[in-house]
Formats: sequence, C-alpha cells, structure tokens
Amino acid sequence: MTTLSISSNTVRQREAGAFLRSRRERLTPHDVGLPTGTRRRTPGLRREELAMLAGVGTTWYTWLEQGRDVNPSGDVLSAIARALQLDAAEREHLFVLFRVSPDASQTVELEWVGEPIRRMLASLQDQPAFVRGRRWDILAWNRAADVVFGPYEQLEGDRRNSLHLLFANPGHRAMLADWETVARSALAMFRADFARHAGDVSFTRLIEDLSLVSKEFALWWEQQEVLRPQSGEKRINHPVAGTMSFEYSSLGIDDSSDVKLIVLTPSQTDGTLDALRRLL
Repeated sequence: MTTLSISSNTVRQREAGAFLRSRRERLTPHDVGLPTGTRRRTPGLRREELAMLAGVGTTWYTWLEQGRDVNPSGDVLSAIARALQLDAAEREHLFVLFRVSPDASQTVELEWVGEPIRRMLASLQDQPAFVRGRRWDILAWNRAADVVFGPYEQLEGDRRNSLHLLFANPGHRAMLADWETVARSALAMFRADFARHAGDVSFTRLIEDLSLVSKEFALWWEQQEVLRPQSGEKRINHPVAGTMSFEYSSLGIDDSSDVKLIVLTPSQTDGTLDALRRLL
C-alpha cells in the first residue's frame, strides 16, 4: 500500500513521529546534562530520557513517535520542544504538524495568478521573477526568469515544480554553482511548508516520485530538517551567459503564507546585469 491511499491524519501523525524521533536521536546525554553511562545500541537519547525531561509518560511519548492517534496540548508540545532543544523553525514545524490537519479529501482551491500580478512580473524587466504556489509549482514568470532558468513553457505538470527542477532536471542542477547547499536549504524550507499540507495527495505524489529519481532527495528528506524562508545569494553558471549572481528574495502575495513572489536581483558588481540584458 502506498501513502497515497492512507488518510491525511495518518500521514500527518507519521510525519510528526518521524520528526520527533530524528530530533531525539541527534541529542546526546551530555547535551541535556545527563550522565553518559554505558555504551548505547542506538544514537541519541532514549525515549524514556526524553519523556523524563519533558515531564510526560514514556509510553505516551512512544505513541507520539509511533504516529498513533494522540493529540498533545500546546503546553505539552512546548515542553517536548524544550526537551528536544528545538530552534524557532523546528518548534513552529512541530506545532504545525500536531495542530494543523488539512483534510486532503476536501476540494483544494485551484491556484491562479491574477492580471495585476502578471503585469507586475512583466514590469520587472531586469529582474528574473516568478510566482510559486503552495507545492512550489511555478505558476507564472516573466521573460527575464524564462531566459535565465527556463524555458518554463516547455515544462508540464510536476516538471514545472521548483523541487523537481532542483533534484530531477540535470540542466537546471548543473547551472547552480552551490547545488548541494541550495538544494538542502530549499528542501528544508519545503518541508516546513509541507507540514501545513501533510496528507495532501499532490504533495505525497511529488515526494514519492522525487524519492525514486533522486538519491539525494530520498536521503535528505528522511533527515527531517526544517528552515524558515530565507533570502540570500544565488550563483549560477549559465550555459550562454556564464557566471551570474543574484540576490534572492521571497515575498508573500495577498497575505498568503502559501503563494510567494520570488524575485532575483542581479548583482551590480560582477557583470550579471549586463549579461542578463544581453540574454534579453
């Protein structure tokens, strides 16, 4: 049985359990002020040690990691987060997994980009820009983005997804100067978004497909890393224009936490702007 046939609640609970387990296994007794003791068979803290630190029962905590139908309160989640020494992004991710459970059986509103946003994209002539949906599908783009990263029009379905481009499109992957750093960070940010949609069959299908075609995706997805959205620099080796660098910014559209406007501003100091204008 594939995860596509499993209920959204079950997927969410399993995702939450796997996340808890991964965070527990990265801690050592020394990290939390406990004696190291004898040699351990498995990495990290034992479940009973974590449960003691969080002030919960060992059996009950074990049920959480096993993905059983358990609904912890906010206070208990806070105690577990403190015991696991979660950072802000990881703590938010934990709360989303346990407190938000979108029903994948309900009709999901189709994503579309209105004309005002499309006109704004077109006006950004010297800045590659595109709109990214809740599943990181590329919904709309301007000409600058198309000449640097496209052609998007030739990509259909999942192939026009940002994660698919990163992990399963050899041409796109080869362009990224710091591919591993970019890919790992993007995957951690995607996982944080995925928590709001755990159980959504379109997300599940994408994750299963990428796990089959990319060994890096499969390995890193199991590591349960999460990050908040970040800005930064993106460096590429364009097959025609050569080395280019951009400042990367992500902006919410219409107060939506799911749909983002991604803008890449060319560097003013290394010839990227001139190279972009030649491409255009």
